[in-house]
Amino acid sequence: MILESKIIGILGGGQLGRMSALAAARLGFRAHIYCPEKDCPASQVTDLFTCSAYEDTSALEAFARQVDVITYEFENIPLETVRFLQKFKPVYPDDRLLEVSQDRLKEKKFLNDIGIPTAPWVPCTQADDIRKTLADWNMSECIVKTARFGYDGKGQVYHKANSSIEETWSKLNTQSAVIEGIVDFACEVSVIVGRDRLGQTAAYPAVLNEHQNHILSKTHAPAPISKKLAIKASDMAHNLAEAVDLIGVMALELFVTRDEQILANEIAPRTHNSGHWTIDACAVSQFEQHIRTVCGLPVGMPDMHSPATMINLIGEDVKNLPRYLEMPNACVHLYGKQDVKPGRKMGHVTLLNR
Repeated sequence: MILESKIIGILGGGQLGRMSALAAARLGFRAHIYCPEKDCPASQVTDLFTCSAYEDTSALEAFARQVDVITYEFENIPLETVRFLQKFKPVYPDDRLLEVSQDRLKEKKFLNDIGIPTAPWVPCTQADDIRKTLADWNMSECIVKTARFGYDGKGQVYHKANSSIEETWSKLNTQSAVIEGIVDFACEVSVIVGRDRLGQTAAYPAVLNEHQNHILSKTHAPAPISKKLAIKASDMAHNLAEAVDLIGVMALELFVTRDEQILANEIAPRTHNSGHWTIDACAVSQFEQHIRTVCGLPVGMPDMHSPATMINLIGEDVKNLPRYLEMPNACVHLYGKQDVKPGRKMGHVTLLNR
């Protein structure tokens, strides 16, 4: 028997790429990182690395010819880059899902079109759109988000009652945005789903997410919600995976309202921060699941063997490392970042609740 060895090209060199490369090595595959930044976290765990711009077509072609399949670790990769690479090698997830997830207007319309509800929303191109929408909705507050390039709370403004609409609009510095109604939610949850080339899907249990300053702080797995809501959240993720013909792993972020409805918030077409706990609490982590599915292997079982709490080490939180290292149920993961900065994800800790 001869085992097939593949080289997986990964666009992006952050911690998600790093953990994907480590999962690839566990399966006997190699990872080739493509990233514009030198000494990025992912480049530290593989000897195959291309440091070049995402617009450098010569470097992209050379990269593509050295790998068997290509994926990406964050959704702000230029769409043109992915479409160029698809001329040479398969890219999973493909450009169709990336295009939807990069634009909040397209994303919300797509979700609604396949029967997945969201908060009320309308397009916005000028300050008067905010004024008109608030009047139509009979509301005094809303959230205005740029249509593109927003994450961890960036690219969005909470418009409060008696605030200046013109000032709210100018803060976004954009020509295309979406206005969202305020949701009276009880909690935020997410579901990560993997789908292989044969169309088999597998979803991890819904998890509950806590945020600080718009950045994920803690994830509790499984989410302390009713079985009915957990099944509904999982069904939404499966439905989405089928609708986009997913190959790979993606996350669906959701709101659970106080009257026990579930509304979709965002699609992440990649592995997700809220799934880091799967490395230590599941036989097959979200990163191994992603590598499996993009390489043509079947999805693995997503069952957890231990309930878990994942804690992000953000900025100065990394100074708590000695305490976690002494805890018998703590699994520590550092990302190889040297400079400690506010809001920077330095690592995470998974506490196994056995």
